[in-house]
Order: sequence, then C-alpha cells, then structure tokens
Amino acid sequence: MTIATSELLRRLPKTELHCHLDGCVRPATLLELAAEYDKPMPADDAEELARYMLVDDAESLEDYLERFSVTLSVMQTAEALERITYELAEDAAREGVRYLETRYAPVLNVRAGLSLEEAVEAPLRGLAKAHREYGVVGRVIVCAIRNMAPEVSLELAKLAVAYKHKGVAGFDLAGGEVGNPGHRHKAAFDYAREHDLPCTCHAGEGDGPESVRDAVHTLCACRIGHGTRLIEDESLTQYVADRQITIECCLTSNVQTRAATSYDAHPFRAYFDRGLNVSLSTDNRLMSGVTLVDEYQHASRHLGFSFEELARVARNGFASAFLHEQERRALLADVDRDIAALLAEVKS
Repeated sequence: MTIATSELLRRLPKTELHCHLDGCVRPATLLELAAEYDKPMPADDAEELARYMLVDDAESLEDYLERFSVTLSVMQTAEALERITYELAEDAAREGVRYLETRYAPVLNVRAGLSLEEAVEAPLRGLAKAHREYGVVGRVIVCAIRNMAPEVSLELAKLAVAYKHKGVAGFDLAGGEVGNPGHRHKAAFDYAREHDLPCTCHAGEGDGPESVRDAVHTLCACRIGHGTRLIEDESLTQYVADRQITIECCLTSNVQTRAATSYDAHPFRAYFDRGLNVSLSTDNRLMSGVTLVDEYQHASRHLGFSFEELARVARNGFASAFLHEQERRALLADVDRDIAALLAEVKS
C-alpha cells in the first residue's frame, strides 16, 4: 500500500465535478474587483480577507451559505465572471485537474444588468481560455436555487438546455435543503432530462436521506451533490450503489456545515468500501480554504485511503463526467495510461 504524499496526489490526474464558481474566487481578485466596482469588503488585505471568508463557525448549511453575498457582490459583470472562471481553471490545472465542472446560478449574476445569456457566455469564455493555455477541459453546470420559485428553476433549465452544445454540461439544484424540498422543482428537472441534459442535485447535506430519495426518485438525478446523510437509509444506499449513481463527496465543507461531525466520521470511506461510485471535490475553495490536493490528503490521513484507492476515486470522476461518450472515452484513455505509469513508478 502506497502512502499518498502531496506530490503524488498533485501528479494524479483528477476531476473537479462539484465546484461552485462563487465559492472559488481568489482573495486578491476579490479585493481588486471590489475596488473596481466600489463594493465594500470585510477586510482590506488578501490574507485577512481569506481568513474572514473561511467558514469555521457555521452551525448549519444556511450559516455556511451566508458568505456568498460577499463574492456575488463583484460577480455582476461579464469581465468579472470570465476572469474568475479562468483563474479557477488555472488554479485547478496546477493541482493536476484535467477536467473541471464549475457550477453556479446565473440568476444571481444579473443584478447589474447582464442578461442570463451573458452570465453564461462569460464563464464559458474563461474556460475556453484556460483550455487553450493549460489544457484543462472545462464545462459549466447551471444551478437552480431551492428557495426560489419553481418557475425560476424552469427558466434556468431552459437556459441550460439552450447552451447544451456550447459548454453547459448539466443542471443542478442547490441552496438550503430544510423546508425547500426538491420535488417543488420537478418541472425544471423534467425539462432538462427531456432535452437530454444530465442532472445532478444537492441532497443529503443540509437535510436527511429523504432529501436524497427525492433527488433520486422524483428528480431522477444521475449524480448526487454531497449525499452525506444517504448512509442513514440502508435501502436507498444499496439502491444508489446498485445503479452506480455518483456521489460527489466534499469532505471539508461537510465538516464545516456539520453534515459530518469530523473528517474521521465522514461516510466517504464507507461508501467506497460498499462499492458506491464516489468522487472527491472541493465544493468551495475560498470558503473551505482547500485545494483538491488537500481534500485527497484528508481522505488519506483521516479515512485511511491508500494512493492506489485514491487513484480509483480519481478515475471515478472521469467516468462520471457530464461529457459525451466519445469525449469521455478519449479522456479516460489518457488518464488510464498516466495513472498506470504513476502506479508503476511508486511500486518500482
């Protein structure tokens, strides 16, 4: 069994399947954009701002989400959205990420006059630039918000479908779960699926396994964001395992939101051992103060994952990507070759 060092994990080809654009702004960029747009910030220094944005005092998912008002205040122009997306992809590429799906709710980026279409096209330009410069493949997932009207969710699903062949890879439902059941947004998910756009759904993070059941059986999501409390429902856990519905695990943010009491108590290990299709992601790099390499290290240190096991987790991410099959197969061919070479190296 090989110990997963940070350098090995950096070199391991990885995906980011669960990464919120408005949770991944560089602190220095946040300050620069705040000055440009005359927006107040809670700190004047990048390091101090990073400390403020790190959520280490949340009692719930809703507490955790409050920090997003700070980043969203500067994410209201096409230039800002393009820059932030490009920088996220650049940071991810430097950590060994080959494929990135960044998600956000464009309806939250139109307060200064952008159209919904412009709020989608700007991040796509940022991803295209990062692909040219770093080779990282990037896609967008459009999010609806649980506490917004179902009609808004349907409008966002139609927006996502309109950009299905232009860089939008999927549709999602995010936001506070308690009191905001997913089935209220069934029409939006039906529209996305009827137009052949794959769906993921935040569930089992701020609420119990019944939220995951809603996402799986009512919304028919083929991936679940977080799914931390799925394990409380034995029958549903087996169903998700049997059908290989991907669980997008985010260790640090789950500890911050109290979905998991600690890294050691997180069900990620149990899911992996039971054969569930699990991936690892950062969720929100700024609010969680993590890189993807950090998240893999947490799995190693707290949950006993070997490097070989984490290589399997990394591959799961590519196999679960919202890509056309031909693209996925080509990407996996390169990834399988490079993982095999890396495993051979550590065993020699």
